[in-house]
Amino acid sequence: MNKRQQDIVQWINKNGRKSLNDVADEFSVSVQTIRTDIRHLTERGLLLRSHGEVVPFPNRQNIRFDQRRIRNLEGKQRIADLCITKMTDYQSVFLGTGSSVSEVASRLNELKGLQVMTCNLHAARNLCEHPDCELTIAGGRVRKRDQDVIGGDAVRFFQRYRADVGIFSVAAINKEGELFDFTDEDIMSLETLVDNAHYRILLLDSTKFDLESRCVWNRVNNYHCLITDVKPSQWLLSKLQAQGIEVLY
Repeated sequence: MNKRQQDIVQWINKNGRKSLNDVADEFSVSVQTIRTDIRHLTERGLLLRSHGEVVPFPNRQNIRFDQRRIRNLEGKQRIADLCITKMTDYQSVFLGTGSSVSEVASRLNELKGLQVMTCNLHAARNLCEHPDCELTIAGGRVRKRDQDVIGGDAVRFFQRYRADVGIFSVAAINKEGELFDFTDEDIMSLETLVDNAHYRILLLDSTKFDLESRCVWNRVNNYHCLITDVKPSQWLLSKLQAQGIEVLY
């Protein structure tokens, strides 16, 4: 997949349904070139084409990690940069699942003396290159699509440790500030991570706002800091701040 095709996926996921002509105009190429790009992207399950339009792939379940990794990549990179400002050297750190969390892991080489515990295999691969980091990963059943360890193994893993900082993400946040994820297994391991971390940071890129998924996590006040790549709606921003949650964007 070339750079333009990656940018098309990010643009459609951010802006929603668009005609082929709109996409061609945005990327200054011919409609025929865009048709070729879209055919390639639909074959990979990154986008859908419907009646001459391009639409984001529906979120009936989470898409593969390698697809999510390029979705709003610029936004996730900004989130990672902001997250590092909330951390210091010589901390113990929980890293949850997700591509935004993995993006943070790729920047932790800026800090030294870390003790990191994670069920996120992609984050673990990034941290294997860290020159001054003790890394512990969960063992158990691997969800290959998402490149993480799930279920009771992940729950028991986070129960065994305590961390200065917990960094995690979820599938969606609705207009009321409720958090959602895709499965009860995701929710269970998330709750254990949060319960055993002293300071909790939630990462949410802008594609996750004003959405809902199957499993609700009604503990919106159980994190200390929300980091995103765009300013949330003023109503949601005010609600979060009223609960003492710091919001960075």
